[in-house]
Amino acid sequence: MQIYLVGGAVRDKLLHLPVKDKDWVVVGASSEQMLEQGFIQVGKDFPVFLHPQSNEEYALARTERKTGTGYTGFSCDTSKDVTLELDLLRRDLTINAMAEDETGKIIDPYGGLRDLQDKILRHVSPAFSEDPLRVLRVARFAARFHHLGFRIAGETINLMSDIAQHGELNTLSPERVWQETARALGEHDPHIYFDVLHRCDALEYWFMELDRLWGVPNPAMWHPEIDTGVHTLMVLEQACQLSDKLSVRFAALVHDVGKGLTPAQRWPSHRGHETLGLQAIRDLCERIRAPNECRDLALLVSEYHSHVHRAFELRPATLLNLFDSADAWRKPQRFDDFLTACRADARGRSGFESTPYLQADYVRQAFNIASAVEVKSIIDAGYQGKQIREQLDIARIAALNDFKHSWQQTHH
Repeated sequence: MQIYLVGGAVRDKLLHLPVKDKDWVVVGASSEQMLEQGFIQVGKDFPVFLHPQSNEEYALARTERKTGTGYTGFSCDTSKDVTLELDLLRRDLTINAMAEDETGKIIDPYGGLRDLQDKILRHVSPAFSEDPLRVLRVARFAARFHHLGFRIAGETINLMSDIAQHGELNTLSPERVWQETARALGEHDPHIYFDVLHRCDALEYWFMELDRLWGVPNPAMWHPEIDTGVHTLMVLEQACQLSDKLSVRFAALVHDVGKGLTPAQRWPSHRGHETLGLQAIRDLCERIRAPNECRDLALLVSEYHSHVHRAFELRPATLLNLFDSADAWRKPQRFDDFLTACRADARGRSGFESTPYLQADYVRQAFNIASAVEVKSIIDAGYQGKQIREQLDIARIAALNDFKHSWQQTHH
């Protein structure tokens, strides 16, 4: 029985990155031998075991044969004569197909070390195309390692395009698509994930609402980058500089999907895209099983981001209506996230990346002013039931009016 450290742990060690999870491959052993040694079996489809002390995963070396469609249609061979090289051959990328033995020696049958030095993400073998999930995985690795200078090999991009064009991505489950996408949104450069999927025609099935944004023009005065798809990825890039939150990054990504529904004869104007995008966001979130907090913030940003951009023109009553609609009184943290996404939208334009966005500060201060209005004095004055709410709104609007005047005097 020989045991090797494999995959991401070897890769990250060589890149001098922190090693999070360690995966091990066991060559020349059977399930019975593993169980005898106290390992706990967890894999039903193929034998994966947990180490009794470290809880790390140990898998028997295996080969896979494609027997059906999608990423589950495989039969596995885990017999004792499966070699380490055969096990590594079925992996996705050469940089993930290296192993390390107990002496620290690197076993690299497929050129992973060279690709690591050249910063190339390259598929190991033609078997890559048997698992459509790998299209999303490679796009995610591109998002993770982009800041280190990695790029995807041309032949691998071509293979990913072939998989997409043959409709294989349709066989993925929504849960797996969301899992990869959520992980990608947490990477260093999530915009690269969507850029890669767009480049290899892999966005249109699961993310058609995003896919149709490319080629849709914006007014050049406000959007020097013009293309809405390009703008969308710029906004996501800015959101990542402002927040680590999945919900904020997702909302930034989908805030403009309504522009993909503007009739072409109205371009480059997109009047009403804010509400036009609401059903499209719901459809997308349902298709990929996005969590409710992502969906709800995305709907809020889509519907009201233009309100914040025009904050200085809004009447106090309109501002108050925004706070009510956003349920800001009960969910102030989400309202904060909403303003962060609006800031990312304002900055996600060519030449505007470091422009101050006073509108968000103005709206936040206005909300604090309105929140500070005491309801106690209204009740003490003898108002009851519905009247309390009416009087509270009157008092809040008066406070917002004063705030607006003082802001104008200070900022002019």
